Amino acid sequence: MTMTFDDLLPLMPLLIVTATSVLAMLMIGVRRSYIVTASITITGLLAATLVAISMMDSTNQQITPLLIIDQYSLLFTVLVCASAMLIAILSFSYFFELDDHKEEFFLLLTIATIGAIVMVSSNHFVSTVLGLETLSMSLYGMIAYPMHSKQSAKYPLEASVKYLVLSAAASGFILFGMALIYAQTGTLSFASLTDLPMAADSLGDRYSIIALLMITAGMAFKLSLAPFHMWTPDVYEGSPIPATAYLATIGKAAMFVVLLRFIRVSDALSFDSMVMALTLVAAASMLVGNLLALLQDNLKRILAYSSIAHMGYLLLALVASHYATGTLAVEAVTFYLIAYVITSLGAFGVASVISSSEKEFDSIKDYRGLFWRNPWLASIFIAMLLSLAGIPLTVGFIGKFYIFLAGVESDLWMLLAVLVLGSGIGLYYYLRIVYRMLMTEKHKIPYRVGGVESVSAYGVLAILLFLLLLFGVYPAPIMSLVAAASAFI
Repeated sequence: MTMTFDDLLPLMPLLIVTATSVLAMLMIGVRRSYIVTASITITGLLAATLVAISMMDSTNQQITPLLIIDQYSLLFTVLVCASAMLIAILSFSYFFELDDHKEEFFLLLTIATIGAIVMVSSNHFVSTVLGLETLSMSLYGMIAYPMHSKQSAKYPLEASVKYLVLSAAASGFILFGMALIYAQTGTLSFASLTDLPMAADSLGDRYSIIALLMITAGMAFKLSLAPFHMWTPDVYEGSPIPATAYLATIGKAAMFVVLLRFIRVSDALSFDSMVMALTLVAAASMLVGNLLALLQDNLKRILAYSSIAHMGYLLLALVASHYATGTLAVEAVTFYLIAYVITSLGAFGVASVISSSEKEFDSIKDYRGLFWRNPWLASIFIAMLLSLAGIPLTVGFIGKFYIFLAGVESDLWMLLAVLVLGSGIGLYYYLRIVYRMLMTEKHKIPYRVGGVESVSAYGVLAILLFLLLLFGVYPAPIMSLVAAASAFI
């Protein structure tokens, strides 16, 4: 297939981020400058975000068999690029005191973003694998980035190796399932497995179900769904906070978009065994994530188990998409992903502002009395935690209401009961952190005193708080946008 200049125009956000990574690499090679490299990265990601926004209303085009650039993929391209830009700003202050080369982190971040953009635009297994591995390879480096720091008390290299080994195993499952589907359909595009010609040499539905289960299991690992979640708390705890934030937000969102598009296009939920498997995984994730979070005293491990539960909520809406007549379930998935990214970025953002690459404050005991020492940061953190718990007037409440509504429309009463139970448990461990922040402090904890380099990080937190409250109090505009984009799935 021959590409023309018109085919390149819809790829402008991807090309801008690619050019940004090349420019950052050249800057690092010619003359190291932490400020300049960070500025190049942030400017490039901002430009890609603005271009993707400008394209949303007028672009719906298949670019080669590999990529689909429509309103849905562009919506998540905006989310990916904007989130990466915010993480880059938070990373600037976090790594400012690192006693090692610091510029390469921004290069890894932009390359990972390239992979995420490819993933959210994929409707073909080849582009899915390319995007997934580009994202994963960069994350290995981001997770292990402060390993040479003389004062780092965590274990970033251990976390990176653990993620690498288990991620490779998950990729193997995905690739084997893709091979089975190729043998069944003769194509690597996301194709329906229910409309196959019943030839004499047809391999049958059982063959298709095995292939779907293998691909879903591999993707469930990337999403930290139970029982494929065992790596998550250790990797979250050992990673630097900006890498953890990237993995928890962009990494999860990009993977879930791929899973959603694949499940919808392949008609995977037409097989009862697939519906049963996803139902069990969703219920297990909601219960395991919330129950195990009760046992944790480390903030990053609490948020890790919390993410397992949130992915289970999303899987409930994915199962509901099989029974729903309209696009309500897809809208629920889309809105909830946006809400989850906003709140998770805010929670990790607060932790990164008071921490640094040399000293992280990730025990909930470290946050005792934060409200009396820094009311602004504590208030933002409380808002993010309440949003994760689904308290009204936050974007998390609207997202969870969307999920609940999709479940009610599809009569998924068992999963809804688990959701209500899990949400009640989740409220307890979120309020544990809030309670710690409101307690009077016995002794002052030496938080990092940020200088001018932290001003932009505070600005990021202000933006995230504004979005959390805006979409929680007046969600109509974003709901209309989500509804329009969901029609393309």
